[in-house]
Amino acid sequence: MKTKYLIVLGDGMADYEDAKGDTPLTLAKKPFIDRLAKKSELGLVQTVPKGMSPGSDTANLSVIGYDPKIYYTGRSPLEAASIGIELEDGDVTYRLNTVRLGGEKEFENKTMLDYSAGEITTKEADKVIKLLRPFIPKDCELYTGVSYRHCLVYKNKKTEKGKFTPPHDITDKKITDYLPEEPFFSFVKKSSEILSNSKDNDTKCNSAWIWGAGTKPMLTAFKKKFGFSGAVISEVDLIKGIGICADMQSIDVDGADGSLDTNYEGMVEATVKAFDKHDFVYLHIEAPDEMGHKGDKAGKIKAIEYLDYRVVKPLLSDLEKKYHVRMLFLPDHATPLVLKTHTSDAVPYMFYDSKKDLSNGQIAYTEKAGVKTGVLEKEGHNLIKKLFAK
Repeated sequence: MKTKYLIVLGDGMADYEDAKGDTPLTLAKKPFIDRLAKKSELGLVQTVPKGMSPGSDTANLSVIGYDPKIYYTGRSPLEAASIGIELEDGDVTYRLNTVRLGGEKEFENKTMLDYSAGEITTKEADKVIKLLRPFIPKDCELYTGVSYRHCLVYKNKKTEKGKFTPPHDITDKKITDYLPEEPFFSFVKKSSEILSNSKDNDTKCNSAWIWGAGTKPMLTAFKKKFGFSGAVISEVDLIKGIGICADMQSIDVDGADGSLDTNYEGMVEATVKAFDKHDFVYLHIEAPDEMGHKGDKAGKIKAIEYLDYRVVKPLLSDLEKKYHVRMLFLPDHATPLVLKTHTSDAVPYMFYDSKKDLSNGQIAYTEKAGVKTGVLEKEGHNLIKKLFAK
């Protein structure tokens, strides 16, 4: 029986305890995952290196086995790779979010109401991008991505070291102290004017937001680095881009949009099929992070429950009929409901082997269970070596 290797990642799944000592992971009904936990190794892993920003970019690079201190060159170039943008060595890329700002009269005094403009659809967002293209800064190119996530490329420029703040970090805050520097400030301000007044804009988006500067990434091919062929299945361009840059197959799934109601079944089916060709699959589910950014406790609990009975249970039930399965189950980082943004805290992981009892005494997969084991992987990029170890 062949051995297949799997990482199932619930983005932003970890959280802080509330006044009663609970987190979404303790409150969610996840009987299948907890059953696995009883015969798995649990512990904590530091996915975000000390001193680095706790973004999904650095954290997922780490989980997939690439030391962010060596390989990280910015978030947006990874997303650019997924969109199919061919970057030159001198290009600088930026993430452009379609956002919704408050109705304050002065632009500089507006409030960041929604970093996703109501989870705008890709079709709606493309209309917004077309409205903005005539007004982008000189020497720039603007590309439509997925939902609220888009890419601006500044051709043949040196890396911009200016101030760029992720919009999900400033939800419900005034944008005054977080505005990007020129030439992007003028563009963002103009975008607000255009989108607020255009009769052709019927979306919830009333501004663009620029952040996530980076340059062309150079990742060692995954198969060369680890000796296994691999595929990435995700709803978001960032993760797809990491896979593409690592010379892995990036598999698109219809209806997989990163929302709470994403096409879980389609992603499971694609994962099973991918193992016909590959040794390793990285399955990334975005919904817990989206709910965390919104401060939606019920939604985050539901996202974790969906991971249990719509992803992990049917996926392993199918795979174990044909393969010896070794799996890591974890988040890339925490997205605490109380903060609505990412943190650098170590997160709980679960290492499961369908042929072995790896239990270290825990009966459920939670943050507290990870702490109780006393196991801590201080270098997140080394965790994948546990998966591949003979």
